[in-house]
Formats: sequence, structure tokens, C-alpha cells
Amino acid sequence: MKKLLLLCCVFMAQGIQLLAQQNPYNGNTRFEQMGSELPTPNTYRTASGAPGKDYWQQRADYDIKVELDDNARKITGTETITYFNQSPDELPYLWLQLDQNLFEKGAIGSNTRTGGIDPATGLSANALKTMMGDGKEYGYKITSVRDAKGVALRYTINNTMMRIDLPAPVKPGQNVSFSIDWNYLITEYYGRSGYEFFPKDGNANYFISHFFPRMAVYNDVYGWQHKQFLGQGEFTLTFGNYKVAITAPNDHVVGASGELQNASQVLSAEQIKRLDKAKTAARPVLIVSQEEAEKAEKGKPTGKKTWIFKADNVRDFAFASSRKFIWDAMQVDVEGKKVWAMSLYPKEGNPLWGQYSTMVVAHTLRSYSKRTVAYPYPVAYSCHSVAGGGMEFPMISFNGGRPEPDGTYSDAVKAGMIGVIIHEVGHNFFPMIINSDERQWSWMDEGLNTFCQYLAEMEWDKNFPSRRGEPQLIVPYMKTDPSQQVPIMSGSDNIMAFGPNAYAKPATALNILRETVMGRELFDYAFKEYARRWAFKQPYPADFFRTMEDASGVDLDWFWKGWFYTVEPVNQSIETVEWYGVDTQDPAKQKAAAKADFEAKRKTLSNIRNEKDIKQSVVEKDADMKDFYNSYDKFAVTDADKKKYEQYLAGLSEDERKLVESGKNFYVVNLKNKGGLVMPVIIRMQFEDGTDQIVRIPAEVWRLNDRDVKKVIPTDKKVVKWTLDPFFEIADIDTEDNFFPREPAQPTRFQVFKAQRPASQNPMQQQKQQSGGAVQGAKN
Repeated sequence: MKKLLLLCCVFMAQGIQLLAQQNPYNGNTRFEQMGSELPTPNTYRTASGAPGKDYWQQRADYDIKVELDDNARKITGTETITYFNQSPDELPYLWLQLDQNLFEKGAIGSNTRTGGIDPATGLSANALKTMMGDGKEYGYKITSVRDAKGVALRYTINNTMMRIDLPAPVKPGQNVSFSIDWNYLITEYYGRSGYEFFPKDGNANYFISHFFPRMAVYNDVYGWQHKQFLGQGEFTLTFGNYKVAITAPNDHVVGASGELQNASQVLSAEQIKRLDKAKTAARPVLIVSQEEAEKAEKGKPTGKKTWIFKADNVRDFAFASSRKFIWDAMQVDVEGKKVWAMSLYPKEGNPLWGQYSTMVVAHTLRSYSKRTVAYPYPVAYSCHSVAGGGMEFPMISFNGGRPEPDGTYSDAVKAGMIGVIIHEVGHNFFPMIINSDERQWSWMDEGLNTFCQYLAEMEWDKNFPSRRGEPQLIVPYMKTDPSQQVPIMSGSDNIMAFGPNAYAKPATALNILRETVMGRELFDYAFKEYARRWAFKQPYPADFFRTMEDASGVDLDWFWKGWFYTVEPVNQSIETVEWYGVDTQDPAKQKAAAKADFEAKRKTLSNIRNEKDIKQSVVEKDADMKDFYNSYDKFAVTDADKKKYEQYLAGLSEDERKLVESGKNFYVVNLKNKGGLVMPVIIRMQFEDGTDQIVRIPAEVWRLNDRDVKKVIPTDKKVVKWTLDPFFEIADIDTEDNFFPREPAQPTRFQVFKAQRPASQNPMQQQKQQSGGAVQGAKN
């Protein structure tokens, strides 16, 4: 047993040596608890991540009357805001957001936008138009600010923010009402709001948001959150109840946040009948058909209609209006509650929108409700806006994804449309219900929502081509130069590479937490608890971080530090593997191994050739040249050897004897953390008999040395191949060094005929052309 004990002592010595060498490394710092990075807990926000006993938030109720002028492309409105001061502070003034002032001449957003001109490509017409303007005066025209008695209030406009000075401070527990009259010219759709004009039929679709002066947030974290709206950092808003009357041309169909209150006045009897049918339908029912929408396109309004909507406990309000809209709807069961899923889209959206949009809305509500909180609102709209991305508001979203004029579409367009509808409808949960501060922390809504979007996409279609969520998809971004990245924990307007940083990286981090670090059961419970705690409240990053740990019992400070506060990548490697075996001291095994080694070493080139060229040696010819050693077998097991072995075995304990007889292999795997970001180590061992085994080592393996560690792994079978991260779980940016022995390099492929015409990216269109119009599987 002496050799066995010696082997263990060697391992202990190696461990002691590593402890002595830890000073130059950073492992201990990485695994220390987060201190100054997080705010000090208090009675508003606790150390557990839950709202405290004194948590408070403000409320703002709105009564809005607004008119859409289709000819002048203008919005005119009046609103009465009742603001409830539920804070412990007196407020001598109130701050409101004037987001339409983003489009004023000299606005801070456009004046601080940077970039050059590439002489080869120049600038697009839209970019030039944006820079030069079109001669119109955009932004709010505030015509009146009055108190509840009609007395004018003093106000000051600071770019996209407006301060209203109160004649007397509004005290804790009190409320104040005031009214604002305003108007503005509607811009072309810029991704969040505006109109899309269709030259062929001379009509426009309107997607109207941040159209009214809205209360800024006052809270326990920042006081007044009145960071300017620069276009990238989105909205920070206060919950309240809304009553909104929208006047539009009488041939328009209007959809909005909230429930329609006067259906009998704005809908036909047939449309109301169709809505009634949609309550029990398994598929969307057309409330306004394509034929009816096309007829409306060719007509002219004969007057106006006022659509009245009511929305309770929402943080915002938006609406869509057009005579071009097809309208379909169905009621779906979401966690035991009936909810309207609806879509508004022009004929340009078909056949995609009629087949998929409302069904995707229904799926999204079910998927997100299961993972967060039950959808609390009565309706969710998906409206087809300009092709491309999307934008979200309570109960309504504006989404891209348009087929070709001939009705065909590529798989990428279809997937993009389904993905953006899931994403934007999903925003009802983040941040419309779990009401994070988008102006400061984009990742808290975009990242969490993108993660849930990825899960919903997989539930929609297991083969869905998700763009974000899988760890390997973030690798190209994490491989970029650190100077071109910022941490996830960066202010919204300061983010470079907004999509990868605010959407993809946090979504990937959450997927890794769920699959690799925490496991699905612990993660899902904690994530749902976060949503439950902060539904209809305003969480900040520390609340999320603390809740995920509090509800799961998993220390994640090292993870938040690495993924959210640095730009370090994951890059692990297997440097070497050392193979050890227990010295059993069995003479039969020892001498057999020595004989095999001896014979192997004798197989030199010279000896191989000598067997052929030397017909007979002197010793072979002359028996007198032989002595004791010519017949002595030094590899034979003697009686003395056997007796010594029996004495050795007799001196072992039962456990020691089992270890000796086990025949186990002991491998020392030398691992290196080249990237800096510490992560769990996942190793696949492939054995000589064709089987394999996965070893999972928690990230804490790096806590004493975050650069190099040795890990002893015992096996019953011999390992022929070692692979790090075999399931691509940790976003390792370099997989070439994840194998041992190293795999041979693969050749770089080149094209022989580079001038070949690329294959069609729209197989549906190609089939339609070949078949003379019929497309297999297409829905009309």
C-alpha cells in the first residue's frame, strides 16, 4: 500500500502548491459576495429582493380625448391627469415626458447622434431626409396647461421633459388634477410610432404611441426619473387607469390598449355578431374581411367616429387606426381566464398574417403566463406595421414581417414575423406588468423578454430558427474586441451593439442559468417568484439578482459579476491529461507489463531488419556459448514474488483492498480559463469500448485559482477522448482547444465558381413561378 499512499500524497502536495500560488490570481475576488455593486437594502427594497414593508409607488390616471386628422397627418388632444402622491415626500413640481419632442429641430437626440458617410455606399434617402428634415415643424405644441379650476399653471419645457410648477406642493397621500391641451404633426413610422403611406391606394396606416404628455416616474431609487429621450432608451412609466376617446374617420378600424366601451356605436351589427362568434371559435374569426377592407380603401370617409377605450392598471396607452385594416379575433383561455387575441393588418400582410398572427398572440399569452404571472388584461392586439422590427405597449403591439407582393415569402420572413409577434406581445409581461425602468436598464425588459421569447419559440416549433437564446449564437459578439463592448449593466443610451448587448447576451445568460448553472426546476421557480413579487411594481437590477438567489438557494453573485458587469468572454481549454493507475503490486501484472514494455522497445528498425538479415547468431550456432542467463526468464513470477504479494494484501484494510482490486484509472485533467469569465466545466469522456460519460463540475472549481486548475477524475474504463462543453452550453468562444488529444485541423473550404448566381432565398416564389401560380401548403 505504500505506493498507493504515496500517490495520494503527491495529489495533496499538488493541492497545497496550488493554494500557495493563488495570490497572483483573481479567483477569490470573483467568488466574493457582491457588495458595493448593489444598493443597500432598506424598508422599500429588501435584501431578499422582495418589495419591503414600506414599498410605495405613484399612480397617474388619464382622461384623454384625441383626434386623428388623416389629411393633415396630425394629432390633436386634451387630457386630464390625476396624479396620486403615494410617496413620503412633498412634491412642489411634477415632471412629464414629451417624447414627440425627439423630432424637434435641434433635439438632443439627433444632435448627439454620431457616424460618418461611406463614399462607396453614401446615405439612404431616408437617412438624408431625417438629417435634412422635410420643412415641417414636428414635436409637441402645448397650447394650455391648467389646474382643476381652469387656472393656468406655469411650466418649463426642457427638450423631451416638461416641469409643471404647482401653486402648492402635493403632500403625501394627496392627489392633484390638471389638464393639458396639445397637438403635433405625425412623423413617418420610425419604429415606435408614426404612419405608413401606401402610394398605390393613397391610404395610410397609423400606429400612434407616446402621443400624449405622460407622467415621469418618481420613485425611491432615483426620485424623478427624467433622463432625456434620445431614441434608444425606452420608457419609464407609472401605472394608472385610462379612459381614452379616439376620434378618427368613420371608415377607419381602430384598435387600442384596453377594452372598447361603445361597440354598438362604432361597429356594425354584422361585426358585433362576428365578435360574438369569435368568443367560442377555435380559430380566428374575421371581424373585417379582406374584401371589406379593400372596398374601404377605395372609398372616402363621410364623417367621423369616436371609439372609447378603457384600460385599468396600465402604464401606457397606444392605438392603431386605418381604413385598410383587416380585423380578426378569437377568445382564448389563459390560466382559466378568457382573453381576446386580435390582429389588425392590411392586405399587404396576407397570407402570412391571416394564418399566423392571432394564433401566435394566443400562444404567447399562454407561454408567458405559465412562466411569469397570469395575463391580467382582457385583450392583446398584434398590428401589422412597416416590415422589420416591432414595438410594444399595454395590450397592443406594432409588428413587422411582410410577404412579397405576389403573396410568397421566405422561411426567414415567416420566422421573423412569428418571432417579432411573440417578442412584442411578450412585452406585455416585461415591462408592461413587471414594470422595469427601460430608460435606465434596457436589459431588464429586452433581455428577460428575449429569453421568454426563445422558450415560446421552441414551444411553437421545436425546429424554430431562434436568433437569440442558444449560447453558441452569442459567441460572435463575445469574440469582438472588448473596446467595442460594454457590460450589460450599462445605461440604455450608452450601449454599443444594442441588439447583442441588451437582448441576446442577457437572454443567453438566463438560458445558461436555467440549463447549466441552476437547473430548470430551481430556475423556473425563482423566475416565476420574481414575476409574482414585482407584478405591477417597479423592480431594479438588484431586485432581480437578489430574488433569483433568494428563491433558489443558489449563490449567483459570481455569475452576475461575470456576465452582467464585465465584457470578459468564456474560453476554457483542456491543456493536458495525465493518466495514473493504482500500483496493485501484483507480480503477475507488474512483470507482464514489464515484458510488454521490453518487447515493444526491442522493435527498433535495426532489430526488425536483423531478424531477416542475420540468419543465425553465434549463440544460436554454439551451445557452449550459453549459460544460466540464456534460459533465465526475468519476467517469470516466482514463489518469492507470490509470497511477498500475499503478505502485502494481508496488511490492507477492506477499503484499501477494494481500491487495489478495482483496477480504476485516475486522470488528472489540466484545465485553463483563457477568457476570464468563470463558468462550470462540462467534460465528456469517450471510452475505448465506444461508450461515454458526462462529468459536470460547478463553477466554484475556479474559486481558488481562476486561471489554471487540475481535476482528478477516476474511471473504470480507459478514456480515449476528452471534450469540453460537448453540448455548447457555456458560449465558449474557441472550441479548437476543447479536445484532448487535439483534433486535426479541418481544411478551409473555397468555392471554385465564385461567380455563380446564388440560389433563390424564396423557394415558395420559385415554386409558384414553376407551377404557374399554385403553391403547395400555402394558405390564402
